[in-house]
Amino acid sequence: MIYETQDYSEWQAYLRRLRAERMYDESSLRFDTLCGRLEHPTTYRLSAPVPAGSSVTSSPGT
Repeated sequence: MIYETQDYSEWQAYLRRLRAERMYDESSLRFDTLCGRLEHPTTYRLSAPVPAGSSVTSSPGT
C-alpha cells in the first residue's frame, strides 16, 4: 500500500501531487474506495503491485 486516508480532500491532494511528480506509472496503480457504513468511515486507498522477487516487510499490526 502506498497511501490510505479517510479524508476525501487529502485523497484528492495526494493524487494531484502524485500525478504532478510522475513517481509511478498510473496504469499500474490500484485505486480503491472502501465504502463506509455507520460503524466504519469511507476509506480511500492507493496501492501498487510488488515486483516478483522483491522482499516485502510489513509494519506491526498489518
